[in-house]
Amino acid sequence: MRIKRQDLGVALYLLSAFVFFIIPIPSILLDICLAINISIAFAVLFNSIFAKEVLDMSFFPTILLFTTIFRISLNVSSTRLILTSGDPGNVVQVFGDFVGGGDLIIGAIVFIILILIQFMVINKGSERVAEVSARFTLDAMPGKQMAIDADLNTGAIDDAEAKKRREKIQEEAAFFGSMDGAVKYVKGDATAGLLITAVNIIGGVAMGMIRGNLGAMAALDKYAILTIGDGLVSQIPSLLISLSTGILVTKASKEADFGEILVRQLFGVPKVLYFVGGVVIFLGVVTPLNPLIFIALGAVFIFSGRMIANQIEVAAIETEIEGDEESAEEIRRPENVVSLLQVDPIELEFGYGIIPLADVNQGGDLLDRVVMIRRQVALELGTVVPIIRLRDNIQLNPNQYIIKIKGIQVSEGEILFDHYMAMNPGFVEEEITGIPTFEPSFHLPAIWITEGQRERAEGMGYTVVDPPSIIATHLTEIIRQHIAELLTRQDVQNLVNNLKESNPSLVEELVPKTLGLGEVQKVLQNLLKEGISIRDLLSIFETLADHAAVTRDTDILTEYVRQTLKRAISAKYFPANETTSVVTLDPKIEQEIMSSVKQTEQGAYITLDPAKTKAIVSSVEAEVSKLENIGKSPIIVTSPIVRMYFKKLTEDYFKDLIVVSYNEIDSNVELQSVGMVTVA
Repeated sequence: MRIKRQDLGVALYLLSAFVFFIIPIPSILLDICLAINISIAFAVLFNSIFAKEVLDMSFFPTILLFTTIFRISLNVSSTRLILTSGDPGNVVQVFGDFVGGGDLIIGAIVFIILILIQFMVINKGSERVAEVSARFTLDAMPGKQMAIDADLNTGAIDDAEAKKRREKIQEEAAFFGSMDGAVKYVKGDATAGLLITAVNIIGGVAMGMIRGNLGAMAALDKYAILTIGDGLVSQIPSLLISLSTGILVTKASKEADFGEILVRQLFGVPKVLYFVGGVVIFLGVVTPLNPLIFIALGAVFIFSGRMIANQIEVAAIETEIEGDEESAEEIRRPENVVSLLQVDPIELEFGYGIIPLADVNQGGDLLDRVVMIRRQVALELGTVVPIIRLRDNIQLNPNQYIIKIKGIQVSEGEILFDHYMAMNPGFVEEEITGIPTFEPSFHLPAIWITEGQRERAEGMGYTVVDPPSIIATHLTEIIRQHIAELLTRQDVQNLVNNLKESNPSLVEELVPKTLGLGEVQKVLQNLLKEGISIRDLLSIFETLADHAAVTRDTDILTEYVRQTLKRAISAKYFPANETTSVVTLDPKIEQEIMSSVKQTEQGAYITLDPAKTKAIVSSVEAEVSKLENIGKSPIIVTSPIVRMYFKKLTEDYFKDLIVVSYNEIDSNVELQSVGMVTVA
């Protein structure tokens, strides 16, 4: 495998640090390494300043560790040269003579000041900010994840963007967690520099007196200045790295360069500059301070404030002109028809009075409820609900909302904000006063009550729900009713791909060898249309694979699948340890229906006489009323061969009618026939 030059450079950088700990190096090589160390420190500093966000330097904790170990290794090498030869090279000598003023006391004071600034100011502040940032970042992760899920469910972002944002959140958490520990490197480096300097001074004086035959003051003057120079040449890059750390952990801007934001926030308000200029001029005139300096500086502030005010006025005019030009250009531009062709599968539009329920900043939880709706339907029916688009519509009444399926309104409702809907479950004797209304999902009579009446209504036995629950329940029911038509071929392909991961041989046998994707879609739609879950996709595909070789009629295949899913159907419609009241179908009617079935290439249809159809429907209505009067679900049991045709015959007249065959009922279910659909 070929080694990259960057990898080789990093490896040599680290390896050289360990070599310097062990092997003495000449002073010229030390000068080169010290120059490199200073350059790297400046590179880190300016990268920290101009990084637009912290993740632009996600490897900063690692960089911090590398530069620290390299700098300490140079400290060891320079110490060795100072103590052995007294010649640590040009860089250390210059820092001792020039930066330290060639004086032991001045150099020591400058060095101590640098240590104090780094250790007590920058390091301590950076350490605290890093710790708090790490804690806040971890605490904010659940909220950020929920915000991403909300944007994904409302269609504001797609799956790829959601994945990208989640990865960014994880990277930020890992970065600030690492920075919380990495700041300790900088703190330890400052402490080590102080200790190394003290050891060097003591060791240098001892070496000068014992081996150099120097007096105590001469040895102190020679070796202390070199040690101070060594300390300065190490602490200045260390100070730059510490400053970089502080800048990075306190960086808030993500939209512009650091310098631009800093200058704009500090000197961007003309009023502030006027006040500053006035105060400075006042100090120059009234106090003994140098008037020339203070009056001139105050004038500069006032002049700068006036210049910035002019720039703001010009920018405002330019923005207004650009806005007018864009508006005019938009009017002249041909309409982009392509963007209008997109139809959202599910839309929830609401008036401005309902906006607080959907606004997270105002405490609304409607977005969270939409997420729960998609999860609930996925668990209940085994299919993924398309993204639900939420938008406000000023053309609606303030408290009105409408639900659209594929761009067409299918239902609507109206709520009263800050009110609750109370419904009588049937056994409440005492009535409560309120505004009469109807529950939008099932069109049941209800009343609107205030917050103060809620507790009393619940105590009386009323079912009390809040406005978000009303909308969420209504939306859930509409989705259940239309989930079959919302199931697309792409959705089916996704289900097939998921099943293929665990059962590749079954999927390869069925799709597309035996059945096409559209035929599988039709079977799944038939099941969903009658509220049968397709979550057990393995059993469905096994049944299709068993019977598809004999027939490709999707209606017949659906019946075979329903019989396979009889445990699920029985559990849905027939409660355990309870006798269920049902209505049966007269065998004569079953025979007439089967005699009227005509098979074509497009499928089967019924050619029953209209008068006979009307009579059957009337009988069904009478028998269903019996069940509803005793509080039972309308269930009709037929023979297997007739079930699907009878369902087609009655589905336009009875939306909630449940039609099952004897083969779809589990053996342990207890039934009681309370009537029979018959025609005299």
